[in-house]
Amino acid sequence: MRHFPIFIDLDGQRVVLSGGGAAALAKVRLIAKTNARVDVFAPTPRAEIAALADAGQISLFGRPLTGADIGGAALVYAATEDDAEDRRIAALARAAGVLVNVVDNLDQSGFITPAIVDRDPVTVAIGTEGAAPVLARAIKRDVEARLPATLGLLARIGKAARGAAEALPGGGLRRAFWQAFYFEHGPRALARGGAAAAKDALADLIEKFRTATRPGHVDLVGAGPGDPELLTLKARAALDAADVVIHDRLVAPEILELARREAEIISVGKAGFGASTPQATINSLLVEHAAKGAQVVRLKSGDPTVFGRLDEEIEALEAADISWAIVPGITAASAAAAALGESLTKRGRNSSVRMLTGHDMRGFAEHDWRGLARPGEVAAIYMGKRTARFWQGRMLMHGADPATPVSIVENASRPDQRILATTLAELEPALSRAGLSGPALIFHGLAPRGAVQALEADNQQELA
Repeated sequence: MRHFPIFIDLDGQRVVLSGGGAAALAKVRLIAKTNARVDVFAPTPRAEIAALADAGQISLFGRPLTGADIGGAALVYAATEDDAEDRRIAALARAAGVLVNVVDNLDQSGFITPAIVDRDPVTVAIGTEGAAPVLARAIKRDVEARLPATLGLLARIGKAARGAAEALPGGGLRRAFWQAFYFEHGPRALARGGAAAAKDALADLIEKFRTATRPGHVDLVGAGPGDPELLTLKARAALDAADVVIHDRLVAPEILELARREAEIISVGKAGFGASTPQATINSLLVEHAAKGAQVVRLKSGDPTVFGRLDEEIEALEAADISWAIVPGITAASAAAAALGESLTKRGRNSSVRMLTGHDMRGFAEHDWRGLARPGEVAAIYMGKRTARFWQGRMLMHGADPATPVSIVENASRPDQRILATTLAELEPALSRAGLSGPALIFHGLAPRGAVQALEADNQQELA
């Protein structure tokens, strides 16, 4: 992020703008919406700019800008549409220590003005680092369509009652109050009886919440395989409401970014055969925060019901009489199969698929090796990277075909996703040579679609 987004208080501040053409007019119209004092310097201003001056919205000076005009300004805009003149103004502003924007010149600008959706006092700013103004305008249109015109009035009513609302209990209960006003009671009252009805609805809601209590709750949420776009709508809603997020090591940073800024983020990472947060500690954290009335999200990579030690956490919550809910996620096997372009089950090949763990609490996990070694069997092996040699040996020992395809998908669904296609006989050393460092899922009995098609073509050629 090159440009850090901030909102500057321009109440009573002075904003200086040089230019009188179309670019200047666009900026003047925008700045005139603020409470700033706007000084425009233009020897030949457009009629619209002169009209704003006649209406007392800006001060217009019919001459070029000088260095003396910049003193005391909060911001300077160079919008003359003359490159040399704009560079001169930018140099004067920098010399005076004042932030300057040169219209359509990112490198000369100390700040940029984003596309704005105005629902005063609600303002949505959209920036693209100057790279894609067309995209910013398209996003603006989408946001404009989603935000009702009455949103600003509701926000002003809410702002006026802020003092009374601050007396309500803090945290999740207060957020629930504002949620109820802005998205339920307020809009209904406004449609029914205008601003007066909305003010009455707000007062009634404050009384209702004054003595209310909100019990703690835990959502056991699947974060999916890593791609934020694979997160479910229900998971997004849970993150948006969470006071505390307790997450696993493999949850992608991009997904943690979706949590509320005020939420407490607690990492309880686990690593196979490595340092881990004890499960008892995780259970205690869930109970501790929920018992204080917090809305807690226990964020697990993939789906919480697949090798997520979910039952132990539910038992701890039930023992403490804390409510909970499961929010499913896309498990790694589904994402990895999608990466291969293959089905987990296929008519004529396999009517079932096994989801297995490479290791358990006792170490290397034992399975029905003889059943898994049968031709056509498909297994998705979680946490199997470090136990691959053990798995390979057991399968070969129980009669599995050494030519059985094996695929390893590292970082499934993420930008750095990698696919390694090999066979059971070559699983090791192929896995060691690849040097995979991220989380990986191993498929026994599945090859990437391209490899399957090439093999079928070779077989057909041999038969011919």
